[in-house]
Amino acid sequence: MTTVLVIDDSPSEMAKFRDMLSKNNFQVLEATNGEQGCQMAADHLPDVILMDVVMPEMNGFQATRKITRGKTTAHIPVIMISTKNQETDRVWGKRQGAKEYMNKPIDESSLVNIIRRVME
Repeated sequence: MTTVLVIDDSPSEMAKFRDMLSKNNFQVLEATNGEQGCQMAADHLPDVILMDVVMPEMNGFQATRKITRGKTTAHIPVIMISTKNQETDRVWGKRQGAKEYMNKPIDESSLVNIIRRVME
């Protein structure tokens, strides 16, 4: 079973992701901030990470950079997901190491397809 680590500080967004992913046979791990997400990525080595951008303390750009440049976590594809839909945000996310950048609200079938694609 594919394990997806979701890093998002919003309980309602987390519930949506949990529901979508579980329904599509993904195992879901949850972190509520960037720091916790980085630690969980190192501890659990998930197959894919879904990363919110706007979070307190360590934002999604910082956490993505830390994960994609870490020795034990660099192989894990990160998909950034945010309400920030400017092209500069998308470019910056990719520069931090994200494989994909999606805008909220998320379409379930698009999310599942992108998760499968980044794992190839």
